[in-house]
Amino acid sequence: MTYEQLRVTRTSPALWRVAFDAPPINLIGPQLVIELRELVHELETDPYVSVVVFESAIEDYFLAHWDIAADPRVLAALPVGPTGYSPWIDVLIRLSKVPAITVSSIRGRTRGAGSEFVLATDIRFASREKAVLGQFEVGVGAVPGGGTPSRLPRLIGRGRALEILVGADDYDGELAERYGYVNRALPDGELDDFVTAFAERVSRFDSRALQEVKAFVDSASLPPDEEFPPQIDAFRNSVGRPETQQRIGQLVARGLQQASATESELGAAVAELDIPVQPPRGRA
Repeated sequence: MTYEQLRVTRTSPALWRVAFDAPPINLIGPQLVIELRELVHELETDPYVSVVVFESAIEDYFLAHWDIAADPRVLAALPVGPTGYSPWIDVLIRLSKVPAITVSSIRGRTRGAGSEFVLATDIRFASREKAVLGQFEVGVGAVPGGGTPSRLPRLIGRGRALEILVGADDYDGELAERYGYVNRALPDGELDDFVTAFAERVSRFDSRALQEVKAFVDSASLPPDEEFPPQIDAFRNSVGRPETQQRIGQLVARGLQQASATESELGAAVAELDIPVQPPRGRA
């Protein structure tokens, strides 16, 4: 297929670079999911690719978050993927298991579904000054649906995972590194050279050895696939609540989904929302 929102550069048969290019802020919508689905298929079937670097062509945004204005019927109409799960979950599960080593080079905002994407890649490097990661969903009354409640505790531990998920705040590159959210944070001017040197180094190694090592690490660390569908169901249910829709509406009125101060400082923005009256919790 012809990619519209991905720039795919085959630096060599073993090393590919993929840049997200969905202006203005790299929202994740149906078109990007469709293209990622095709890209994952290429990575599963290409006999030569050993390393893939994901980066952004949009200044200040790696992957902003899910496109809340997108028509859900577009993805619902797609045929079921190999996992049998919904398209976004299918893409993330398969991405985490492709034979190639996947590297996220994070510069700019990477929240919500963007965070879910980088957590499904093998290795994450970030700009110390310009990377911003977070899961803001709880701040609007929603549940993260793309696997973060399963991936993040295995990566950084239960306490810090809960802090990130329920705090719904932003984490700069330096703090993300300290928590283990990313492998390493580098000065912004050094990020590209470092990632390129790492990717080129690994891509020269024996592909069979890389695949075998990754398979062993996967078996020891990846969550079982069946953990993910209940999370996307919880996301859909929570987004449909009137209280959640009211909070999202407040953010949209303040510039959500645009290159705006709200998007730039989303962790702060969710803390400033007017909280609607909530129904009482049921007793156990």
